[in-house]
Amino acid sequence: MNTMPQFDAAMAAAPLVAILRGVSPFEAVPIGQALVDAGWSLIEVPLNSPHPLQSIEAMTAALPQALVGAGTVLTPKAVREVHAAGGRLIVSPNFNADVVHEAVRLGLVCLPGVMTATEAFAALAAGAMGLKLFPGEMVTPAVVKALRAVLSAETLLLPVGGVTLANLAAYRAAGASGFGIGSALYKPGMDAAAVAASARDFLAAFEAAGQAAL
Repeated sequence: MNTMPQFDAAMAAAPLVAILRGVSPFEAVPIGQALVDAGWSLIEVPLNSPHPLQSIEAMTAALPQALVGAGTVLTPKAVREVHAAGGRLIVSPNFNADVVHEAVRLGLVCLPGVMTATEAFAALAAGAMGLKLFPGEMVTPAVVKALRAVLSAETLLLPVGGVTLANLAAYRAAGASGFGIGSALYKPGMDAAAVAASARDFLAAFEAAGQAAL
C-alpha cells in the first residue's frame, strides 16, 4: 500500500501532525474526530501511550480520511506492529536506518528525528519521506534556516518539541514545511472540544504565518 499520495495531500492542505501522547483507546476516536473536523489529517499516537496500538487501530477504522500512525517508533519490530494495527505513519525521535528501511518496505510514511545536517542527509538517503527536527527547543529557527540552505527545496522539515502559537511563525519564516504539535495541542485529560479549539488556533496561526511570508 502506497501512502504517499494521501500524505502529500495532507501536507498540502494542513502540514500539522497531532501528537497525542498519553491518549487512551477509549478517547482516541472522539479526539481524532475533533482533529479531523478542525482540518487536521495527520495523527500520531506515541508508542509510550496507554495501549497505543489499540488507539491506532480504532482511529484508522473510524477515520479513513486521516493518516494515522505512531510516534516514538524505535525498532523494525515496532514498525511491523504499527503496520499490523493499520497505522500508516512512522515517526521517531531519532534516525535508525533499519526503522526507515522497514517502514519503506511496508509502504509507510516515515519521518525520523534528526538534529544535524549529517543525520538529515543520512535519513534521506535511507528513504525518509521527511525529517522531524527534534527537539525543537534545540533546533531553533536559525538552525532550521541553516539546514534549509543545504537541503533540497523539496525536503520536508517539521520541527517538533516546543512549538507554540508564539514561535510558529518564526519557524515557518525560517523554512519549516510543517510542524508536529504535542502538549501545546493535547494533554491527557483534555476533552474533544478543548482539543478542537486548540487545533483550530494552530491551523489559523499556520495559515497566518504563510500569508505573512508572501
